[in-house]
Amino acid sequence: MSDPGFVPLADYREFPPAEMRARARDFADEMSRRRTVREFSDRAVDRVVIEHCLRAAGTAPSGANQQPWRFVAVTDAALKRRIREAAEAEEREFYSHRAPAEWLSALAPLGTDADKPFLETAPWLIGVFYERYGVDAAGAKSKRYYPHESVGIACGLLIASLHHAGLATLTHTPSPMGFLNELLGRPRHEMPYLLLVVGFPAPDCRVPDIRRLELRQYATFLEGTGTGDATR
Repeated sequence: MSDPGFVPLADYREFPPAEMRARARDFADEMSRRRTVREFSDRAVDRVVIEHCLRAAGTAPSGANQQPWRFVAVTDAALKRRIREAAEAEEREFYSHRAPAEWLSALAPLGTDADKPFLETAPWLIGVFYERYGVDAAGAKSKRYYPHESVGIACGLLIASLHHAGLATLTHTPSPMGFLNELLGRPRHEMPYLLLVVGFPAPDCRVPDIRRLELRQYATFLEGTGTGDATR
């Protein structure tokens, strides 16, 4: 007799080997075009697109299936301005006092500074939070397991989905980010994880001339041959 807490895996789809390889290659090629941008157009983006991408993010695996992610999608111009003002205040402290010289040196090739106009220009900001603990209707607390890892995976799916839909993104992490709880009306048990900037690139958008690592530099295959060959 089957366990009543389980159901058949009904939606899984397997593909022929050649199609699997093609699908994997095509997705990798598509994601290789993804670039973080800091110059956004103010062109509107349909809310339905954002909703579908958030639905994709919500399919991420999570510790004990607790799904500790919370997303707040913002288009309100006045609220975006307040977010920018608060973020830039923290960024000025970071660049002027908090950041060690080594960190500033690492950021220098990217051309970043405390000015964040994209927080107002881009049509959407998505505040991402993770639950430190759950709170039920009676106010009782429950532990959350692996919330950072779970929300990180969800954010990866969200970024991939937005890119797949034809949008550009920027992961913005001013530190500290406690101002997001106040501005976005989130409870104290939710912790800001990142602020995702979403929209179309500006027509004249430029990005740093950087290169990604090659597969062999970050992946090792142990297939029983003892070669560890990542180039097969």
